[in-house]
Amino acid sequence: MKEKIALLADSACDLPREIINRYGIKILPLKVIYRDREFNDRIDVEPEYVYSRMPDEIPTTSMPCTQEIKDLFHRIGEEGFTHVLAVHISTGLSGTCEAVRMIARDIDNLRIKVIDSKTLSFGTGWMVLDAARNIAGGLSFDKVLEKLHHIQPKVQVYYILETLEYLRKGGRIGLVAGMLGSLLNIKPIISVNEEGKYFTFAKAHGRRKSIDKLYEIVEKTVATKRINLAVLHGGAREELNALLERLKKLPNINEIVCSDISPCLGVHTGPGLVGVAFHEI
Repeated sequence: MKEKIALLADSACDLPREIINRYGIKILPLKVIYRDREFNDRIDVEPEYVYSRMPDEIPTTSMPCTQEIKDLFHRIGEEGFTHVLAVHISTGLSGTCEAVRMIARDIDNLRIKVIDSKTLSFGTGWMVLDAARNIAGGLSFDKVLEKLHHIQPKVQVYYILETLEYLRKGGRIGLVAGMLGSLLNIKPIISVNEEGKYFTFAKAHGRRKSIDKLYEIVEKTVATKRINLAVLHGGAREELNALLERLKKLPNINEIVCSDISPCLGVHTGPGLVGVAFHEI
């Protein structure tokens, strides 16, 4: 029987809606939870809503509920799909991937492969987009998986924050914890390690130099490699635009995509995130 492959991701992959719609990517929304209300990430809440209420109101987040995951697999089966490739935010940062994997074990009418991206935001997004393009190109399920495993170790994510307080309050501070309490305006450039957890990749003195450091990371990479690049922000559009103009002048960039991070991720970063995510091609 001919394969019909569904591609599933969660809302923390940060792909723009236009790309999601173009490739028919199925999205599981994460949850943004206030004391008296709950939202589906990217569906009925936008990042500005979250940032505008900070620091007075800081919500929590959670993964999709079990029934939502089951219902989505059911709909995918009803739509005639035979295979599902599910690519999710790092298990080091969220329980979403494990929840999907657990439910997938009980689905008999679909061949499902669940991938821990070991990263987040457009790091995951590049993996999902690569799979989407390969599915659209007619590749077999096994070949799409093979190419996904090939791209995964090449994906890199780097970002800076205005403050580390939101990471700390959300319990996601991880190996960046040593930077808390700095009195010298030292800003960490945060990345994700091989276990899919945050760590301090580099440090810079002050906001402007930390943005310069993001530029330098890309500049150094494209000196020897050709890349696809995403430039990201969370409540810092002007700084993103300024960084983007500089990055556009660099060589060896095959494709540039701009996106804001999802409200769910914004809960843990607060306003003021600027980041880059890229992979070698």
